[in-house]
Amino acid sequence: MDLHISNYNNRFQIKGDLNKLNLKIFNDQFSNIFDKRDSILLDIEHVSSIDRAGVMALAKLHNESITKSKQLSIVGIGCKELYQHFKSEEPVRVVKEHVDFSNAIVAA
Repeated sequence: MDLHISNYNNRFQIKGDLNKLNLKIFNDQFSNIFDKRDSILLDIEHVSSIDRAGVMALAKLHNESITKSKQLSIVGIGCKELYQHFKSEEPVRVVKEHVDFSNAIVAA
């Protein structure tokens, strides 16, 4: 399945597969996003599958939000691979408005 990203204001809805084959679409959409916005919300409810490259792209976006002191929220049940990735790491404790990723993926 293809990857489709739509947005309204600071909410981005991701649909389809997030994998190595279509990672360019994701990276183009979110390249330097935190230079333009203070916060974004990613809705992954309709992500049907995600591979390691997709998980790493989301982790990179998360790290960028911390580095630039911006807010990143991820909502939706999404794929268990993503949940397991963030659940398996030590919980991220961030000051201000950032998300503690041990509880970040919730039903919308």
